[in-house]
Amino acid sequence: MSRRATYREAHPLPFVINHWINLVCMILLIFTGFCMHYPLLPYVMGIVRGIHIFSAIVFFINAVVRVLLSFVVRSAQYEGTREGLDRDIKNFLPSKANRHQFWPWIKYYLFIKKEHPKGTKYGSPQKLAYAALPILILLSALTGFALWSVTADYALFAWFTDLLGGPMNVRMLHYVLMWIFIIFIFVHVYLANIYGSSASKMMFFRKEHGGEVIDPETLEVIGEDDLSEPPILPPDRR
Repeated sequence: MSRRATYREAHPLPFVINHWINLVCMILLIFTGFCMHYPLLPYVMGIVRGIHIFSAIVFFINAVVRVLLSFVVRSAQYEGTREGLDRDIKNFLPSKANRHQFWPWIKYYLFIKKEHPKGTKYGSPQKLAYAALPILILLSALTGFALWSVTADYALFAWFTDLLGGPMNVRMLHYVLMWIFIIFIFVHVYLANIYGSSASKMMFFRKEHGGEVIDPETLEVIGEDDLSEPPILPPDRR
């Protein structure tokens, strides 16, 4: 099966930058988190905690910025076309084009089904995963700041600690959330690259990839694009 063309309109530059910041912060958070959980280098723990806290603050702010940008920045709703730009938030909301596609997408991801469903840029399972991210980030921030001695006594974080039954439960939840993020990273990489590395090349290097061109109205393939100008379309589409 030919891969759909991947254009910059599907992944605007602000989101690429946001994605890079997320990646760096998550790597630092996971690495320093393990260092704090298994303090094998006691002489640098102050630096490790500082990096962890700084990365957490940047990560949380970056997540808020990403949500706000989704209401402002326009992006393509489908891969394989430069048309159909709309507010990016619509990529994460339920849509008519994704209706009844959850199980077909699961079958495709498990290699039970050869052809992926025709739909929006993100499949139904991806949309559900992305919808869960803000909740996970918020919980991580709450548990993290409830554990940090500087903010632990603030009313909100003290209330949250009492709600969970004490600092140990907060620490356990924070640790579990770290593993959820680790699993999410692996699943995210798998889903993004299951039918080619073009999406990753776009997100990391802003490199467009040729392939099938679709009609955003019908989602039917209408030609091929080898990134020459213009795309190769059938005579009735030229």
